[in-house]
Amino acid sequence: MGRRINTEKSPMGVLFLVVLIDMIGLTLVIPFLTYFVQDLALSDGITSIGARDLWVGIIIAAYSAAQFIFTPILGALSDRWGRRPILMFGLASNTIFFTVFGLSSSLTMALIARFLAGAGNGNIAVAKAYIGDISSPGETAARMGAIGAAFGLGFMIGPFIGGVLSDPASTFGGMFNTQFWRNYPYLLPCLFCSLLSLTSLSIAARRLPESMHPENRTAPADSALSGFSKMMSNSVKVLRIPTISTLVIINFLYMVGFSMMHGTFILFTALNVDSGGLGFSELQNGLVFAFIGLLGVVVQGMLIGKLTKKFKMSKLMVVGTIASGLGIASLPYVSSGMVWLILVSAGLIAIGNGLYSPTQSSLLTIAAKSSDDDLGVIMGAQEGYGALARIIGPLSAAYIWSVTVEGGGMWTYHTCFRVAGIFFVVATLLQLSLKLTAEPALDSATA
Repeated sequence: MGRRINTEKSPMGVLFLVVLIDMIGLTLVIPFLTYFVQDLALSDGITSIGARDLWVGIIIAAYSAAQFIFTPILGALSDRWGRRPILMFGLASNTIFFTVFGLSSSLTMALIARFLAGAGNGNIAVAKAYIGDISSPGETAARMGAIGAAFGLGFMIGPFIGGVLSDPASTFGGMFNTQFWRNYPYLLPCLFCSLLSLTSLSIAARRLPESMHPENRTAPADSALSGFSKMMSNSVKVLRIPTISTLVIINFLYMVGFSMMHGTFILFTALNVDSGGLGFSELQNGLVFAFIGLLGVVVQGMLIGKLTKKFKMSKLMVVGTIASGLGIASLPYVSSGMVWLILVSAGLIAIGNGLYSPTQSSLLTIAAKSSDDDLGVIMGAQEGYGALARIIGPLSAAYIWSVTVEGGGMWTYHTCFRVAGIFFVVATLLQLSLKLTAEPALDSATA
């Protein structure tokens, strides 16, 4: 178990920035990725609507596939080498591969760039383990809430930047009105993210202390192969630990449902009005996701600490799951005649996730600290299974979308959102059956 570090200044500010950059990097592509992939598919000779839109799910899933493979490795490596170098490695990865993605001229290049970005950016689990190292049980929920606020803020800033900076030749003109920027209409937001990551890397190098003392770190493996095998076996072992395994499965189900809307949300809103969509542009989609992020900041940054003092975290987790499920399942029922209702669905998603994420992470952290297992391994396993969910979610949703977008009757583009709702129902039932030990009283400590 990691020992709490003692520093005059809390590293939470720098850690907040690291997670914020990660989330900006993850969400910046949301407003334009669908349009970008559709353009690349067309240039690669793919003209079928279903086949074209399926590639949206494939590109999204590539990022998560890399996280699934490398997150348990990074979590275990952080137990061995310390949290700081792994966090900095993720920022360096962001800096390089977002620029590569913006320069992509084919589906293959875009796929490779997103995979490599995900491989280096599986460090959210490490950030959460860092919080576990430096926090008492009473501080954990508030500090997880602060990191959740970074998620929300990144979810607000990333899509907004992605939407505003897309296609600068048409949007801004002037110095951007050149053939280069017309050839690479989505490079500018990617360059912005790369610069932001480089700045954060510089700050972390100077101001982020290590949270684990050398004597608390695990011993190095005998070889790379044995080390990999041990890390993967640790991830499997997590599913055998009572309570912890249930929390990890709950998170897996939640993330499958939640990630099903990552690609299909914009496939729906970008669909032309005559086909039942809303006809949104990159900027309009960016503004909707900015609204989701803003509510997330309010809930996780301002309210979650107060709410956890009045209500059990397990109850807040259930409410959050139900709200998220209702928000996602209701999305395709928003009509172009009442387009403002998209904010109601988006609001439910934001509030639900704002309640669910920090409470689930806190309950898992508290359960992990009461066990004999390494916190980094447990958090790494959760994020790894979460990444698996983010593979299954977008791929399954994109496939369902591709075979139903031109369908009729019960089998229309609504279907993938209904299926997502089923995952939230199952996650809620598991939460109601979860047997937790008494939750600790939260003190007044803040992040």
